[in-house]
Amino acid sequence: MNLQQIKQRFGIIGNSPLLNRALEIAAQVAPTDISILVTGESGTGKEIIPQVIHQLSARKHGEYIAVNCGAIPEGTIDSELFGHEKGSFTGASGSRQGYFEVANGGTLFLDEVAELPMQTQVRLLRVLETGEFIRVGSSKVIKTNVRVVAATNENMQRAISSGKFREDLLYRLSTVPISLPALRQRKEDINLLFRKFANDFAEKYRMPAIRLTPEAVTVIENYTWSGNIRQLKNLVEQISVIESKREIDEITIQSYLPVVSENLPSVISKSEESISERDIMYKFLFDMKSDLNDLKKLVHELINKGSDFQLNSEQSAMINRMYNEMAPSKAETHIYQPTIEGTKFVSSEEVFQQDFHEHIEVEESLSLEDREKELIKKALEKHRGKRKYAAEELGISERTLYRKIKEYNIQA
Repeated sequence: MNLQQIKQRFGIIGNSPLLNRALEIAAQVAPTDISILVTGESGTGKEIIPQVIHQLSARKHGEYIAVNCGAIPEGTIDSELFGHEKGSFTGASGSRQGYFEVANGGTLFLDEVAELPMQTQVRLLRVLETGEFIRVGSSKVIKTNVRVVAATNENMQRAISSGKFREDLLYRLSTVPISLPALRQRKEDINLLFRKFANDFAEKYRMPAIRLTPEAVTVIENYTWSGNIRQLKNLVEQISVIESKREIDEITIQSYLPVVSENLPSVISKSEESISERDIMYKFLFDMKSDLNDLKKLVHELINKGSDFQLNSEQSAMINRMYNEMAPSKAETHIYQPTIEGTKFVSSEEVFQQDFHEHIEVEESLSLEDREKELIKKALEKHRGKRKYAAEELGISERTLYRKIKEYNIQA
């Protein structure tokens, strides 16, 4: 049976290379008895692969049983899979065959296999390795010949690392792994699936089938589809029932699509003004750091040389600038100075007129607005009021500079 015949027989829609590869592997391994692990996100249609494998195998006349491991309570899962004897637990009024016994000679599909409890995983490993199991409450070994196909949407390596799943069982289950692609990886199939579901629901609800405009097709092809085929089918049914018009445009289709929040870096578009203000703030911070470093060096020299050290004009200007910028309210910045009587506090102006031998303690008062205003004034003074060159110096546009001049009432 070729690939197209398989798709027609099992109602599989799509021509994605990833989907075709999964079906090819399923067809190749079907005649064998090796165990298969089908992986893929929830809603990708993993339940189709075990059916394909069973029907294309020599077991097609045997039992095919699908078991959702996540839907069976932990206390009864062993009984469901391996059976139990009468009186083995409360409520066991009689003996019961498990799925491995019933499916003897056929195929057992274990969906959500990662949800199996550890105790059950040990039992399953024994069946896969020896073909033997023991009913709950019994000591008699029972032989079975079952082909196991498992499926999961879990990251199995992560499940192993967290101690949730046995590594040896994973290797035994995944003799041949088959991975089904997510719907977002099958963009060429999305519109085909949409039309198929639209026709199905049109027949079900006895109404004309909905159809998409080219723009709407682009929308669904670029959507992430976290729920995959199941989500797409649900969407088509909603629109088929709710919308009165049969042609669906991009605005309508978007109103039915949930907003996707992904943990990915997003590109945020900012206005020219906000970017410019940020740049000015960066300039202020870099300049402040440079001034502080210069001040530290100066203080170190003052402490080491004492009264022998004389400030030059550049150093005096730097100190005055720092004083004005860091204490714009003109409140005195204090230092402490050791004396014979003890520690006394003196004003910042006295600091630069006398010796000191200890630490300078600065009470910083910072204002980004004042600093920004000062930078703009300096740039205008430097370029003699020419706003074009001042804006280039500040790294902002003339329009932003003009707005700032008006905002701060700067005389330019």
